[in-house]
Amino acid sequence: MEPDEFGEKIKSSGQPRVIQKMTLQKAVDLGEYNPKYLSTFPEWYELSRHIQFQFIKTALENRRHQLLQQYGEISNVLDFRLKPELKETLNNIHKQLRVLDNDFEKISMEYFK
Repeated sequence: MEPDEFGEKIKSSGQPRVIQKMTLQKAVDLGEYNPKYLSTFPEWYELSRHIQFQFIKTALENRRHQLLQQYGEISNVLDFRLKPELKETLNNIHKQLRVLDNDFEKISMEYFK
C-alpha cells in the first residue's frame, strides 16, 4: 500500500498514476488569464493577437464565473451571522472581482494598441 498525497494508505494497482500536463486550453478553462503565464505554452505563439485576446477574454470570464460561484457558496452558509470571518472572505472576493475588471482594461489597452 502506498500513501496518497494526503498521507493516507491506498492500494496500488501496479500501474503508474498518470499526471495530466497543463495545456493552454485547460489553463484558460481554469481561469488563468495572465498573458505572461499563457505565453509559457509554445502554441501561444502560433496564435494571432486576436485569438490570443479571445483566449484571455474567455479566461477572464471563466475566472469571474468561479469567483461569483464561490461568493454564492459562501453567502449560503447556514447561520452566516455566527461566522464573521466569512465577511472578510466575501470582501476578498469583491477585491478580486475589481482586480479582474482592472486587468481586463489593461490587457485590452495592450492588445488594441
